[in-house]
Amino acid sequence: MAAIRAEIADIDRTLSCAERSDSITEFDKLLSGCTAAQAKLTADLAKERRTERAARGLSKKEQDAGIPLEIGLARRCSHHKGNQHLGFAQALDEDMPHTLDRLVTGDLTEWRATLLVRETACLSREDRRIVDRRLCSDPTTLAGKGDKQIAAAALAIAIELDTEALVRRARKATNDRCVTSRPAPDTMAYVTALLPVKQAVTVHATLMRDAAAVVAAGGDDRTKAQIMADLLVERVTGLSTATAVPMTVNIVISDEALLGTKPAAAEVPGYGPIPADLVKHWLHDTDATIELRRLYANPTTGALTAMESKSRCIPKGMLRMTRFRDRTCRTPWCDAPIKHGDHPKSVAQGGDTTYENSAGLCEACNYAKEADGWSTTLDQRIPGELHSYTVTTPTGHQHTSTAPPLPTPLPLPRNRIDAWFPTKRVHLEYIEAA
Repeated sequence: MAAIRAEIADIDRTLSCAERSDSITEFDKLLSGCTAAQAKLTADLAKERRTERAARGLSKKEQDAGIPLEIGLARRCSHHKGNQHLGFAQALDEDMPHTLDRLVTGDLTEWRATLLVRETACLSREDRRIVDRRLCSDPTTLAGKGDKQIAAAALAIAIELDTEALVRRARKATNDRCVTSRPAPDTMAYVTALLPVKQAVTVHATLMRDAAAVVAAGGDDRTKAQIMADLLVERVTGLSTATAVPMTVNIVISDEALLGTKPAAAEVPGYGPIPADLVKHWLHDTDATIELRRLYANPTTGALTAMESKSRCIPKGMLRMTRFRDRTCRTPWCDAPIKHGDHPKSVAQGGDTTYENSAGLCEACNYAKEADGWSTTLDQRIPGELHSYTVTTPTGHQHTSTAPPLPTPLPLPRNRIDAWFPTKRVHLEYIEAA
């Protein structure tokens, strides 16, 4: 496979346009074939792992533990994505052989096969196989159909076979309602609400109606979209401006970025980098409450070495320091928010509760690493190097987790920084040399 990949990378760039078009089509089919091969290998790995653990008398929960993370690490993605890949592979391998065949021949893309798996997820194995046979046993059935047409065809047959299953799924889906946020470009963020359709349509229609009324009244230079966004903030928080919302926002910024003229980025934990100049603008906000806490970083590597504590509770302060060091889940390729403070060397193995033996993990990765056959080893490092440890999967594959560096600090005297903030009114984490 590595040889094939190297050969593909050296593709002939002098082809005619007709040959290029044919090659693009063949590469698309090749991608589908690779997806089918990955699915087969994924399903086989999970089967063998469960069989081996069952033979040793482990419970069903213990047999399943860690497999999604193992798949995720192999595919260089998060535990969550690994679990999705595993479910997709098992559905194709056990219930949808014709869909798998269409992937092998390149008649379906990975996404379209995913749609078929998704729209039949609530059906029994027998009904799912009927949908699979009716749509994918003949390669001409779905030929020329787009994503929406394929999803609709699968859903129509599913309704025909088991309407009650679809109704149960719709009722259960209301339990998944939630509100999430994720970073957007230019120091913005998306707030997403997953709601039952009636509530979602009502919320959106109400915002549109009231924003239209403001526009119709005149005298407001905001766009309708901006008014809708401002109305949403006002109605959720009860306050007329976002700046008046009582909320703590931690910002990690180096003294060089804070006091110097060199362009640099600050870090908002859970969001990502933002321009340092924007932080300086925020600091002049008269509505903000500012509090300083020093983080001490190695001026060469950016490794976090210490933190000025505001609390006598050592575990709480240690966890705070670990969060600032790790920023997101430390499992390779997983950037989920940190939920748990973990001991890379477990307490059961003699690991101490120290900053060196700590790591920030998401909930799923923390539980997965405790599964049978997994181990974690702290890497040997000299003081000042970035914190790192190695995760070993049940297959013996090793993955190194290295903490990201903090912004490197300037060797500035502490009193200069204190003088710059005569009143400490912003909760600001900033970096000094250590």
